[in-house]
Amino acid sequence: MMTRQQLEQHYQSLWLQSLQKFEQQQFDTDPLLTATNDSRYGVTLLARPSEQVKQQIQQHLAELMLLESAQYYYPASDLHLTILSLISCYAGFTLSQIDTAAYVELVEEVLADAAPFRLHFRGITASPSCVLVQGFFDGQELNQLRAKLRSAFGLSTLQHSIDQRYVIQTAHMTVLRFTQQPANPALFLQKLKAFTSVDFGSCVIDQLELVGNDWYQRQQKTVLIKSLRLG
Repeated sequence: MMTRQQLEQHYQSLWLQSLQKFEQQQFDTDPLLTATNDSRYGVTLLARPSEQVKQQIQQHLAELMLLESAQYYYPASDLHLTILSLISCYAGFTLSQIDTAAYVELVEEVLADAAPFRLHFRGITASPSCVLVQGFFDGQELNQLRAKLRSAFGLSTLQHSIDQRYVIQTAHMTVLRFTQQPANPALFLQKLKAFTSVDFGSCVIDQLELVGNDWYQRQQKTVLIKSLRLG
């Protein structure tokens, strides 16, 4: 379970590794962003930031859009924090293949004694393929919630692929993906560096969404299975 200090170090490490690639004009682009036949689908338990946080993020993304309009920017409707990816997206999966009511029942059992938690969104980090807003938590509520969910699904017979891609420990939100090499990488990087200390605000997370989703969490492909309250 990551502490706040470990979270800071993790984000900083990601940023420095990605910045090194960006400065060599190595941006990992995603060819499937514009694909019409992308059938990857999955199930996620996620949280949405407050409207104020969304607004702050969108205002700053607008500045990047002026420089690099061709990149993929997450609209406010798609901004999310992944609590846990229950079924990681894979080609050909559909919600009709699972008993969604059983997933709701199991998640509700875990959430019954889970406390709401506050997230603070400050600064950005990156991977070679995307830009992320950094999320921080002071207590251990999010870590404990994830641990309980992992345990519950581990003991169940429900299909899941929790932690198979990677073990999620952070509270970041993806806000930009690269569709092509930036037209003016120097200017783009200058703007990105200015965002590393921006305060996007904080909010209390007291409600989660269990959803069916595509790889990019696009609203038009998201199916809300159930809205669930914490505690």
